[in-house]
Amino acid sequence: MERVLQPVLAGTVLAVVGFASSFAVVLAGLRAVGADEEQAASGLLALCLAMGATAIVLGLRYRMPLSIAWSTPGAALLAASGHRQHGYREALGAFLVTGLLLLLAGLSRRFTRLLEAIPAPLASAMLAGVLLPLCLAPVRAVVELPAAAGPVVAVWAVLHRLARRWAVPGALAACAAVLLLTRHHPAHGTPLLPSLTATAPALSAGAVAGIAVPLFVVTMASQNIAGVSMLASFGYRAPLRPVLATTGLATMAGAPFGAHAVNLAAITAALAAGPDAHPDPDRRWIASVTGGAVHLLLGLGAGVTVSLAASSPPLLVETVAGLALLGTLGSALRAAVADPAVRDASVAALVVTASGVAPLGAGSALWGLLAGLAFHALLGGGRRRAAPPEEGATERRTTEQGTAELGARP
Repeated sequence: MERVLQPVLAGTVLAVVGFASSFAVVLAGLRAVGADEEQAASGLLALCLAMGATAIVLGLRYRMPLSIAWSTPGAALLAASGHRQHGYREALGAFLVTGLLLLLAGLSRRFTRLLEAIPAPLASAMLAGVLLPLCLAPVRAVVELPAAAGPVVAVWAVLHRLARRWAVPGALAACAAVLLLTRHHPAHGTPLLPSLTATAPALSAGAVAGIAVPLFVVTMASQNIAGVSMLASFGYRAPLRPVLATTGLATMAGAPFGAHAVNLAAITAALAAGPDAHPDPDRRWIASVTGGAVHLLLGLGAGVTVSLAASSPPLLVETVAGLALLGTLGSALRAAVADPAVRDASVAALVVTASGVAPLGAGSALWGLLAGLAFHALLGGGRRRAAPPEEGATERRTTEQGTAELGARP
């Protein structure tokens, strides 16, 4: 019994912590692209169903702890720039294209090599530029909504010191308590039991360039590649191409219902792949499969989650999302500037992305990546400065560690 109970408990914790620590980011992203309460609940449910089913299928097929998550950095990308240029149907079209790109990456070695040619520090810099505006929300909220945001930030800070894993769930609990004490009427318009609400996606060049391409890049760099590195650190060689193909199909299937992207988990992957899940590495796949099953159950609570979030000021929801992403921002910044040969180009990518500019209908994340690549090429592809052997080795290790830590959700 203990051989099964330990990984089952690990998988349950994996799913609950991952969901609680980042669903606010997903809701903020869906709101930003124009989803109403019912559509946001549908998107949350679709993501949970896609994650759960994919984790169960891959875990049973490969007998590995292949934990599946939604793209938290991708949701942050939507929250930062989606509402400025594109509507909900165009965003769904971009989600569909993102899934297609993931599928193509899984089917084509050449496609995967092309993506891997993007310097990791530039992808990290783009991610940091996306996250920075959202991570400023707690600062603004403490000034603008001190009575509501103050307790949330205080609980997060105390738990971050005493029990870091529970800091964000604790902040969510504090947020819910504040809402229950200050709101006398529940939000209307969202059924407590969510249902999948299909909306016909619309394709537009601006949404593909401004949402789909950056969403694909940050999902690959900060989730899939980081997840593979995390699994490798525990001795697992993840079947990357089948995982990409499967998650791409799952993303495409969920896109009309509001699912933006599903992928390998990064940080929470350690909860299933590490020795805490089970001393025997051959038994740890039970944890990821259990996590998938729990995600299916968590999806049933999407209506309650969205209803509670809808009754709160948008800035308060963004506060929880910003707190959840602070660790990811720190890791992205560290990975972006770790290599002196790419540091200037990374700073250029970060600044352009954080600026929020969106000429020609393309979001700032794409322009930031292009600016970083152009600056990198102008400086000779990172060859103009060479670090001493010892320093270079240290920086490469730091970059790899930072990349493996990207993605608050896992």
